[in-house]
Amino acid sequence: MREDSDQPSTATPARTLTRDLPLHDGERVLLKGWVHARRDLGGVQFLILRDRSGAAQVVLHGVEVPLHESVVEVEGSVAASPKAPGGFEVQAERMEILSLATHPTPVEIAKASWNANPETLLQYRQVTVRGLEAQAMLKVQAELVAAFRAFLTAESFTEIFTPKLVAAGAEGGADLFEVDYYGKRAYLAQSPQLYKQIMVAVHERVFETAPVYRAEASHTTRHLAEYLSLDVEFGFIEDDGDVMDLQERLLRSMMQRVAETAAPELERLEATPARVDAPFPRIDLLAARKLVEERYGHASGGKDLDPEAERLLGQWALEEHDSDFVFVTHYPEAARPFYTYPTGDGLTRGLDLIFRGVEITSGGQRVHDAEVLVQELEKRGMDPRRFEGYLEVFRHGMPPHGGFAIGAERLTALLLGIPNVRFARAFPRDGSRLQP
Repeated sequence: MREDSDQPSTATPARTLTRDLPLHDGERVLLKGWVHARRDLGGVQFLILRDRSGAAQVVLHGVEVPLHESVVEVEGSVAASPKAPGGFEVQAERMEILSLATHPTPVEIAKASWNANPETLLQYRQVTVRGLEAQAMLKVQAELVAAFRAFLTAESFTEIFTPKLVAAGAEGGADLFEVDYYGKRAYLAQSPQLYKQIMVAVHERVFETAPVYRAEASHTTRHLAEYLSLDVEFGFIEDDGDVMDLQERLLRSMMQRVAETAAPELERLEATPARVDAPFPRIDLLAARKLVEERYGHASGGKDLDPEAERLLGQWALEEHDSDFVFVTHYPEAARPFYTYPTGDGLTRGLDLIFRGVEITSGGQRVHDAEVLVQELEKRGMDPRRFEGYLEVFRHGMPPHGGFAIGAERLTALLLGIPNVRFARAFPRDGSRLQP
């Protein structure tokens, strides 16, 4: 049993995270983390110490600060300092090196920014991912995914786990990665679509968070070969309006929750909160094309909206509806996969959701009749025999159903203002990158 004493305690305090320094003004604390930055001003050393919660300034006297990224622990007293990150600093009494960095980093972590030298930052991603920008981005993304799961679980959805090695692509096309599967041809899954439809007959409402793979021919700032897909599918819907209603409530909940749980990270990245108070406007594809041409002078042809038309439509949604989101509906059959519900006039109940001028979700109502699915496969030159197991499910009764998929990296990048989606993933994969 500890005896009372008027003498100040010399016991080492429990570890304090840098974000909690304002709660300990005037108290002794113990920090542990990495040497993020350092400078020497005539015998006074300033160290920026980084931990999982952010960074804080430490002031030392007559101590040699080790190389950047060395792991240290610092003990000292907390004092207010308007010039320090977060408004508080630690006046150090001692510093101990826990792990000494022996070589300078290839990129100075404290100065790394996704607005400069993207190839260098990605080449050394195993190191540059330590930066405060990357740390904050990954925290926001984790909170978005957690919010996705929480909302759907509360709505009686069941999380599922589907194969990533498949015999055929869910959407056809050439953007499939082929792999040798015990001497047979297999592919990396481009979508869990067929499996999540099958699972609607089990749980009615399902979701999955898992990587998908697209051998994208385009190497743009908005495409990845591997990305995290947030997939949703649910049964007993009336039409694609139910799909849009669920998406709107889901995105609103995700944005509101991340604003609370990742507020320091959003502030650090100077991110503009998403506008989600107003209803998300809805416009069919043909009307959207006409609108952007008449209002902004941009003609968008083809079976889809081009990137500029998406940007302009997002601008219209913001100007006229005070919304960062807009649904585009009634895509033509040629622009949608075979399982999209056809309306009989060459159009479908397929839809996209655009966020800040870029598509982030694709979905709609699905076909729930086996014979129609066969017709849609044949119409696209696809062999129904390759989908026999999938088609059998529909011969045993399937309710009207629909769903959508959100690209987590693209959503993260647009929320945070990241110009290149590669920086919205810890270790991105694209047409020219397989390391680190």
